[in-house]
Amino acid sequence: MLLGTHAPKLDEKGRVILPAKFRDELSGGLVMTRGQERCVVVFSARTFEELHERIRTAPMTSKRTRDYMRLFLSGASAEQPDKQNRVTIPQNLREYAGLERDLTVIGSGDRAEIWSTTAWEAYYAEAEEAFADNDEEVIPGIF
Repeated sequence: MLLGTHAPKLDEKGRVILPAKFRDELSGGLVMTRGQERCVVVFSARTFEELHERIRTAPMTSKRTRDYMRLFLSGASAEQPDKQNRVTIPQNLREYAGLERDLTVIGSGDRAEIWSTTAWEAYYAEAEEAFADNDEEVIPGIF
């Protein structure tokens, strides 16, 4: 499970060092792609394969499904961490998420998200207020 908030730096070659707590889960390979709210989503290769199997069952007759799959999968890139636990974030994904030197990497259970620190701070400020004030069920049967 990928958890926590981390603040690595993007180097001049577009690489980031994976947070130590994520290395075991991602050491066998990972897949990065576009996420909502203009972040980069990172899955272990195994989790992405499982997700892809579920995606394949979606109805291709739905335009929304086709549009989503095109954007989600066309941005995907399989990567392998190097011996220093660095992974390159492809240029198209860096541009999509507005990534510069300062990054925030969050664990979201079965995936990680890579954010521009500026974008994360703005998102967090807005979402945290709604989180603190929430008085209704958000996740049915859990919270």
